[in-house]
Amino acid sequence: MAKTYKNCQSCGMPMKKSPGGGGTNADGSISTIYCAYCYEKGRFKQPDWTAAQMQEFAKGKLKEMGFPGFLAGLFTKGIPQLERWKNK
Repeated sequence: MAKTYKNCQSCGMPMKKSPGGGGTNADGSISTIYCAYCYEKGRFKQPDWTAAQMQEFAKGKLKEMGFPGFLAGLFTKGIPQLERWKNK
């Protein structure tokens, strides 16, 4: 059985906030690792991004949602440790 994560292992967003409960794998099943904003049909939507680029993007999204800058920074600081970025 595949490991189920509470947060997307690409951007760190809580999986329960992802449309459809997660991204989609190549076979159409729901991904238990990546959210719908990062992963679709078995591929990353931003395949060439670095962890730093994802951090900046996620920080911007959090600020758009009304989070203060320091909280956005706190929530995104762990992105480089997520599964997607570990071996990069």
